[in-house]
Amino acid sequence: MNRFRYGEFDDGPDPLAPPYDVRTAVDELGRDIMAGSDPKRALRDLLRRGTQGVRGLDDLLRDVQRRREQIRSRGRLDGTLEEARALLDRALGQERAELFPDPSDDARMREAELDSLPEDTSAAVRRLSDYRWRSQAAAQSFEELRDLLRREVLDTRFQGMKEALAESTPEDMERVREMVEALNAMLEADDRGEHTQADFDRFMDAYGDMFPEEPKPRNLEELVDSLARRAAAAQRMMDSLTPEQRSELQGLMDEANAQSGMSQALDRLSGALRARRPDLDWSGGERMEGEQGLGMGDATTALQELADLADLDAALNQRYAGAGLDDIDEEAVRRALGRAAVDDLERLRAVERELREQGYVEGSRNRLQLTPKAVRRLGETALREVFADPSNTPRPGGHSDDAAGHSGEAVGSTRPWAFGDEEPLDVVRTLQNAVARGGAEAGGRVRMRPEDFEVAETERRDAAAVCLLVDLSYSMALRDLWSTAKQTAMALHSLVTTRFPQDAVQVIGFSDYARELPPNGLAELSWEPVQGTNLQHALLLAGRHLDRHADFEPIVLVVTDGEPTAHLQRDGSAAFAWPPSPETTAATLAEVDRMTRRGADLNVFLLADDPRLEQFVDEVARRNGGRVVRPDADRLGGYVVRDFLSRRRRTA
Repeated sequence: MNRFRYGEFDDGPDPLAPPYDVRTAVDELGRDIMAGSDPKRALRDLLRRGTQGVRGLDDLLRDVQRRREQIRSRGRLDGTLEEARALLDRALGQERAELFPDPSDDARMREAELDSLPEDTSAAVRRLSDYRWRSQAAAQSFEELRDLLRREVLDTRFQGMKEALAESTPEDMERVREMVEALNAMLEADDRGEHTQADFDRFMDAYGDMFPEEPKPRNLEELVDSLARRAAAAQRMMDSLTPEQRSELQGLMDEANAQSGMSQALDRLSGALRARRPDLDWSGGERMEGEQGLGMGDATTALQELADLADLDAALNQRYAGAGLDDIDEEAVRRALGRAAVDDLERLRAVERELREQGYVEGSRNRLQLTPKAVRRLGETALREVFADPSNTPRPGGHSDDAAGHSGEAVGSTRPWAFGDEEPLDVVRTLQNAVARGGAEAGGRVRMRPEDFEVAETERRDAAAVCLLVDLSYSMALRDLWSTAKQTAMALHSLVTTRFPQDAVQVIGFSDYARELPPNGLAELSWEPVQGTNLQHALLLAGRHLDRHADFEPIVLVVTDGEPTAHLQRDGSAAFAWPPSPETTAATLAEVDRMTRRGADLNVFLLADDPRLEQFVDEVARRNGGRVVRPDADRLGGYVVRDFLSRRRRTA
């Protein structure tokens, strides 16, 4: 029989959390890329802001900044000096109280000696090192001062030593001295290449209780790193004091080291640590504030934490060449911000990892690219967002300038008109039906009824040749239309390739020249900082696409915010002129006429209020029979897609 035990969950990621949906991250990348970012920058921004309830690097950075301010507000760095002065004053007061009632010359001599003590605390302690106290209470206070200094000095080197030696005996201090000597010996053996892991394990078995930090060092390198960081913080703590404070505290430390008999051993250790980790910040001050004075050990701990947070800040900022999430020390995040921050960091890494493993991005960190799978996803998302927004539904009347268009070649037969038919009326057959029914009246008038109408049947086409012409000129970016145009192109391309796979779709971009845009390049397409709106060249390329699919229903959609200002010359070069030259207008309208002869309507989606542009597109509609649509920019995708669908349904 199986037995199970249940307990409170207290660490690690939530085992019941839903799996991360990387497709949402692809959509978020797509929005940034649509707005003009390259994939590398888009991924970096995604990791910085976070996604799907996962805090990003910027959130973690703000937590780091708050943590730094909390540490700085702990107190002042001169707490040991303040406490040492207080203990010295107490000892001197107790000694004077003992001497005052004594009328002897010895008492007066002692008082004179106490009166002549220097104001510098360290110098006074040094002078009193051989003084024979008359007051037992004063002697005890002075010994308490010396013990404080010994423990504080050791605490600046070995975190937690101050508390560990709170009730120390001479044997405890001797064991500390032995530990320092053993550590120096191990470092010297390592310098000679004689150190082994077994040596380190024996050292930790003997003295591991003196290193209370978790996790404990696993080898000499980790131990050196920990001790060196603390030694560097201790030096920065000294540098943060005023020159007077620094001199006074250094004197107290020297006196404490001399009393403990570890002065030389600690100096050797400091030199060895600095030689092994010269890359650490061994100088420079740090701003601390607050009312409470901190002991040397606590001040060193505060500055060590601030240094760790500064390193973490740099890693989270990711502002150096080749930066990546793997550079962020997970243990440093745990120490500074807690387990929840580690979980967020791991989920950000999972986002980046899954984007690669699931085939959405490829390439190196510095040359990241979207895969065809990602482009298809972005197209599907663009199409979904177009249909999801009810504001994209075109309103009848108001925005459109409709004109009769072509819906296929006439086949010579007619049929009765039915509600919803858009084919042209056969006027002769309609009048014949009315006369035969007896609708002729005196005076030559003919009264017609709905059942008299007949329409000319046109050839039905099962496939369409679709051309979307997108303006890439500089003005599209200036008017903030670029992202909308790209989303429209991707939505239409996704619609045609997924729901009408038999159709042939081509996306053409045009500025000073026109070119066919590959589907996989639509997402990363950028506007072109050149002069010229060469619609003539774009229509020329679209005409070739239609000619290659002569049996398909032609559908041509144009998205632009400016009238043509460039055309191709006989030598193939582009001629630009502003205002548009008559030659540019004539060349463009000639291509419009060729489209008309092909039976292709030109539906133009106008994105700017420009009288000259409106005059031009109205002429295009008059010549071609297509429509002019003036949509709001944020509804462009809905207008284009629904326009395509309405025409596609009529030809299906």
